[in-house]
Amino acid sequence: MVYFSCTNTTKGIADRIAETTGAATWRIVPSEAYTSEDLNYNDPSSRANREQNDPSARPVISGKLENLSGYDVVFLGYPIWWGKAPKILFSFLESYDFSGKALVPFCTSGSSGIGSSDTDLHASAPNAGWKQGRRFGGNESEAAIREWIEGLDLGLGEDDGTGSFDLAAGVNGTAPTVRLSSGYDMPVLGLGTYSLLGDVCVRSVKSALANGFRKFDTASFYNNEAEVGQGIRESGVPRGEIFVATKLYPNQYADPEAAIEECLRKLDIGYIDLMLLHHPGTDDVKAYKAMEKYVAEGKIRSIGVSNYYIEEMTEFLPQVDIKPVLVQNEIHPYYQEKEVVEFMHRQGIVIEAWYPFGGRGHTAAMFGNETIKEIAEAHGKSPAQVILRWDLQRGVAVVPGSSNPDHQKENISVFDFELTPEEMERIASLDRGEKHDWY
Repeated sequence: MVYFSCTNTTKGIADRIAETTGAATWRIVPSEAYTSEDLNYNDPSSRANREQNDPSARPVISGKLENLSGYDVVFLGYPIWWGKAPKILFSFLESYDFSGKALVPFCTSGSSGIGSSDTDLHASAPNAGWKQGRRFGGNESEAAIREWIEGLDLGLGEDDGTGSFDLAAGVNGTAPTVRLSSGYDMPVLGLGTYSLLGDVCVRSVKSALANGFRKFDTASFYNNEAEVGQGIRESGVPRGEIFVATKLYPNQYADPEAAIEECLRKLDIGYIDLMLLHHPGTDDVKAYKAMEKYVAEGKIRSIGVSNYYIEEMTEFLPQVDIKPVLVQNEIHPYYQEKEVVEFMHRQGIVIEAWYPFGGRGHTAAMFGNETIKEIAEAHGKSPAQVILRWDLQRGVAVVPGSSNPDHQKENISVFDFELTPEEMERIASLDRGEKHDWY
């Protein structure tokens, strides 16, 4: 979603389209802002009048849209100025290559129609697939916007596998995988290693591998990357069968290259399958761009983020070149983040739950929830298994943590039963919006 807006009318429509489609947004900002005098219709010498009357006018844009290559559909919004699109739209279109992309123009005005304002833009992006433009008033309903988008046949929201796992491909002891947008496959169930330290961590990784786990989630903040790597090296399981995710913490964002090298050194497993930003912070874009360089070098295969929600992700996406393959957030029956899950799936981003059982101090109460207990008893399963299966059936990957080999085996034994739609809905009704950590 790219838009230019002086009075925020176009911004309002752009925001509604973004909410409907899950689009990332980027605002066209002129290097020299337009003042009310600049927009004076009645003054023939006003800046806007001069620009609109000059075919060669190309107002300078502040900033750069850096990851356009990652998008196939671009909505383009603007206000109508004297029946035409502002010249800054031409500046934008002539600054990028839109070959093979669908461009969807729309305008906002109090009364004027779209006229030829959209087709006038075609020559500035001749290799794009232009869609029929549409005019909106500032108070256009969400229903009207949705109806227009659905009629454009853009293929938005089609299931690419991100939000629906092939759970039938899994068996107890072997989790199925999901294809990330990077092209790599990741097990949808892994072992979280938060709080596992020293020899306990090494033994836990080795016992998890013996129980069939092939994904491990660690972080520099956990202070156990070296132990996770040691457990993997000592296990005898081929490195190529194992998927390892780690994270950079915000205090590492200022010097991300040094932090990445430290992760590689501590893990000592050749390469990192997935690296995440632990949560938003100063220089997070800088750190992510460093991760992008390591992807190009083959030292990191996939990159993503953690603890980013709709607002954070919408702001973040236009600033990076490689779309995050995964976002890892707090998700459990009492904090389900339904809108966030849907948003990420529309973006083609896998979403993964940390704290799937609610976290320390909350797990026992969650396992004792009467609804979850009843469903577990009906299937001859434990409450933990029911919760993990519920996550997986709604397209949420999971990384439950445990140092207990029996609990590890229990957690990866969730592929021989299926929750009914009614049972899924019963657990969905438990949502309290109850967040257990500050992220």
